[in-house]
Amino acid sequence: MRRTPAALAATTIAALTLLTACSSDGSADDAGTEGTVEVLASFYPLQFVVEQVGGEHVSVSNLTPAAAEPHDLELSPAQVRGIGQADLVVYLSGLQSATDEAVAAQSPEHVVDSAEAAEADAADPHFWLEPTRLSLVGEAVAAELSAIDPDNAADYTAGAEALTASLDELDQEFADGLAQCQGATLVTSHEAFGYLADRYGLVQEGITGINPDTEPSPKRLREVRTIVERDDVSTLFFERAVGPKVTQTLADDLGVGTALLDPIESRADESSDYLDIMRANLDSLTTGLTCG
Repeated sequence: MRRTPAALAATTIAALTLLTACSSDGSADDAGTEGTVEVLASFYPLQFVVEQVGGEHVSVSNLTPAAAEPHDLELSPAQVRGIGQADLVVYLSGLQSATDEAVAAQSPEHVVDSAEAAEADAADPHFWLEPTRLSLVGEAVAAELSAIDPDNAADYTAGAEALTASLDELDQEFADGLAQCQGATLVTSHEAFGYLADRYGLVQEGITGINPDTEPSPKRLREVRTIVERDDVSTLFFERAVGPKVTQTLADDLGVGTALLDPIESRADESSDYLDIMRANLDSLTTGLTCG
């Protein structure tokens, strides 16, 4: 029998207590999620995949709060316990050490490690910015949900197929939109866009490396200056979570513009989903890159 939402970790202890109280006596307050597969996703892109694949059959909780930086995630004891009690945990090994440790400690019965599903490079976890790799995660989620809930396996398969169709369409939009930008230099605040750059023929140059919290060295700033001048770069791209301060200062010094490029590590606006944010990124790229 599937576990009720009382088993899931909430973002606060108070929320966890409320869920427990509602579900322990089978009250009407819990009817909205009773009978669904309870899934924990470690950060937003994985939440999006589970929601698209699982539809009405799943109830998804996100371990990373909205607008928070996933790299810095810390888990409460209740959240750690919830990882062991959820019907399915979908996470990305190598991105959040707290989640890696909790999964290892709790050994949940059903797990999808999206790094394995997407065949991601261990040195760079940001695979979700290449749509075709996210499709692979959808297939893995559908398979695991089908193992948990075989009665609805056909729906999970259909959900994964619909997700793949949407992501294939997005991939084609990027390919078409950036067709004239082959070889263009993409200067980003940190190196989150390697998969995207490789897919669409761009050359990523990060002001900082994979870790967004690292301050760029004076040497690296000099290197970026040289790259910008050499490649006639007109725009430096920053991200919302890290903030534009360093990027803006460098851009002002170089006399070039700035634009937002969202790595979609979390979601600040509930009205926009992964597809919307990626299309906004495409607009930023086609406007800001120096293309042939």
